[in-house]
Amino acid sequence: MTSNGIITKEAALRIALAARTLDDVDVAALASKMGSQVGLPITEEKLAKVTVADLKLMLSGEETVEPDVDPASIKLAVRQLWGDSADADTLPAVQAYQDGDMPGSLRVAVASNSEENLDGHFGSCPRFLVYQVGREEIRLIAIRSTAGADAEEDKNVARAALINDCQIVYVQSIGGPAAAKAVRANVHPVKAPEGGPALIALQRLQAVLDAPPPWLAKILGVEAQSLRRFSTVEEE
Repeated sequence: MTSNGIITKEAALRIALAARTLDDVDVAALASKMGSQVGLPITEEKLAKVTVADLKLMLSGEETVEPDVDPASIKLAVRQLWGDSADADTLPAVQAYQDGDMPGSLRVAVASNSEENLDGHFGSCPRFLVYQVGREEIRLIAIRSTAGADAEEDKNVARAALINDCQIVYVQSIGGPAAAKAVRANVHPVKAPEGGPALIALQRLQAVLDAPPPWLAKILGVEAQSLRRFSTVEEE
């Protein structure tokens, strides 16, 4: 218990982590509302009983949360309050990759909360799955934890830097300010609100590599007359 008897050290840490998960939520405001919700002193045992519905109620007040906080972020924040680790999920196996292995391929990050799924918010997912996507193959080449990025002063800038070797990041949702920071890092956000297995979204991308649509050609900086480099068959 802290010296003032209002909150335990562990409970304070959990609330701070939950606030970071929720994109720019004020820690002090969240702690105050938590105290009103669960009663003082705030302890780990009380936080373990907080539900998604409880947290939504707390976040409905003024100055506590930005309006674009999504359900997935709220669920992750509740897990932080419980002291539950997102790393408990079963993760897919990473495959070996060296530069040059897949000529003409793209590097794509996927915001993921669980397994090999596209189910994460850019600002709160515990990891990015990083794939090399070519015409004939999709290869998972890295899994990057966002824990270190979340310790930075601007976590969204740090998250963008974490994947700045990727041309595209697939997300279930992303706020406008975070999207701008990703774009400044030369990473183009693509929203997929429906979520689902990461490979489904990547297979759709793979299917248009022969003739990229304008949005993809623009991301790659490819001139129209150069689009043939994405095809294995040269025009005669």
